[in-house]
Amino acid sequence: MRFTYDPRHNVAYIRFQEKGTEVEAIRVGDEIVVDMAPDGTLYGIELLNANEQLLREDTGGLVVVNEATGESTELPLAFG
Repeated sequence: MRFTYDPRHNVAYIRFQEKGTEVEAIRVGDEIVVDMAPDGTLYGIELLNANEQLLREDTGGLVVVNEATGESTELPLAFG
């Protein structure tokens, strides 16, 4: 999995795997686009207006939680 942010366009992308040739971009809201294959395979989630969406809780970071162990790690996010 890979998380990227493009400050020029204020777009973040969570990629679960490389896109296949037949990926459909499905807009599920004003600020969210999901890339899926016809078989239902999820390739990624695009967050439009990303800095607003990611900083709504004002933590300033991305928290990754292992639900099995309860361990968490916070990664700082820097938005320009």
